[in-house]
Amino acid sequence: MLEKEIKAYALRNAIEYGKASPDRILPKLFQHGLQKENIKEIMPEIKKITDEVNALSKEDQQTIFANYKDMIKERVEKEKTLPELPNAIQGKVLTRIAPEPSKYLHIGHAISFLLNSFYAEKYKGKCLIRFDDANPEKVSQDYVDSILDDIKNYLAIKPNKIKFISDDMKIFYQYAEKLIKDNHAFMCFCDREKMQKLRHDGIECSCRQKDTKTQMKEWKDFLKGKYKVGKAVLRIKGNMQDSNHVMRDPVIFRSVKEAHFRTKTKYKVWPMYDFYSPVEDSIMGVTHILRSNEFDQRVPLHNLISHLLKLKQQEIIQYGRFNVMDATTKGREIRDLIKSGEFIGWDDPRLVTLKALKRRGITKEAFLELLNHIGLVKHDVNLDFNMIASINRKIIDPIAKRYYFVDNPLELDIKNAPSTLQIEIPIHPNNPKVLREVRVTPGKVYISKKDFNEFKGKEVRLLHLYNIKLPSKGSKAEFTSIENKDIPKITWVSFPQKAKVLMPDGSWVEGLADENIRELKVDSIIQFERFGFVRLDKISKQAYEFWFAHR
Repeated sequence: MLEKEIKAYALRNAIEYGKASPDRILPKLFQHGLQKENIKEIMPEIKKITDEVNALSKEDQQTIFANYKDMIKERVEKEKTLPELPNAIQGKVLTRIAPEPSKYLHIGHAISFLLNSFYAEKYKGKCLIRFDDANPEKVSQDYVDSILDDIKNYLAIKPNKIKFISDDMKIFYQYAEKLIKDNHAFMCFCDREKMQKLRHDGIECSCRQKDTKTQMKEWKDFLKGKYKVGKAVLRIKGNMQDSNHVMRDPVIFRSVKEAHFRTKTKYKVWPMYDFYSPVEDSIMGVTHILRSNEFDQRVPLHNLISHLLKLKQQEIIQYGRFNVMDATTKGREIRDLIKSGEFIGWDDPRLVTLKALKRRGITKEAFLELLNHIGLVKHDVNLDFNMIASINRKIIDPIAKRYYFVDNPLELDIKNAPSTLQIEIPIHPNNPKVLREVRVTPGKVYISKKDFNEFKGKEVRLLHLYNIKLPSKGSKAEFTSIENKDIPKITWVSFPQKAKVLMPDGSWVEGLADENIRELKVDSIIQFERFGFVRLDKISKQAYEFWFAHR
């Protein structure tokens, strides 16, 4: 029942994702008449066929799929495009990218930054970078340099201007004094625990009742560093009965003892995000703010500050957060893993930082396509790395050159092998006329231990070369024929170049690649046939080092 349909979807699934999965195939069969009550009956057949398909080489999967693709029913979907910005005027749109330089960027940042850049370009406007460096104890120049490298050299975003929150400290102080003079802010000396309890209970603290003259004097002393860190803060007069606790007299300035990487110890009092963000957006002339909905509860506070200071407000477009499943993105956790030696750094292949994804060969175009695919949905989006890999595969598969690589190699002596000294192999299936020359040592090749164990005692085809029968044990194989039979195909290497591949779990796979990889340059993204897509990371005397991207 539905055998051909199952095989069609299994083949397509394997080609797109590197491996067919029964769970992805089952839903497709309902279009072909499968009933829910028959699921248990058909699952063994689905598993059997997917196992058969997964055992085939990618080349065979593509060849066989050509005979089955007509069985597939495609759903007609409207092309997903990002919506228009509200109240956007050509040439007048100004968006901003606002990272805090306290950690390395991850995939969520990439999507957000590209979104802001996309709309600036769409409306022929400008996109600015604003470094939110108001946490002296966390921010550093190293993070600034890393972020700029990711933005400019990886995401290829060209900002129209770069500025820092620390550039405008005097302006923030002036606006704070205006709030104090207008009786909208007050100096508070309550300890942290007391402040939290009063806010929770909706009760104003006594500090709020002091006159303006006293408030201003205490503010000036605050700026001079006369109070111990944590002893005093500046709070805005909100509504202590508001159901949104953010509005209950929030802190807008605090003291910090650590030196800032740019201003050193010049400033001892620093603004909180809820204060400097609306102020800076107005100073910069931002027209549209695109950000994740984690700021939703803070919007009323930002609007209040803009209203009290008579600042121009922006159009705010919020969307769900992008979460990558089974990946660590919290800076503190990553730092601990690096410190312990478990991770090699912020570019460890187990991370989804932009540093790691770049080294693995994930392209900027994949992020753009992912953004276009997801759109500006309001709910949080859980991303599976397989989704990212699938999109990236569609981008690089048509252009990535093909080479051979055998891991854990075994040397074979082939009895009665043809005296072939050189063959020509297409550099890519889509360009059969563009060939690479591969030298062959008559009667001697290397194959992977995995292939040997799987096919020992059986006839196999050395890809693009000839057929051999593997021994049940030992290293003596036997030539059988030149004919391209319908038998398992395996990769091989004759004139080897040592190579190793860093896998997604942080382990290295060592092996031999064909000598043609010597023509590659660092950053080249290629496909090792029947192994996966890889990026050349380093060339040394010992070996060519690659990072595994995906199947």
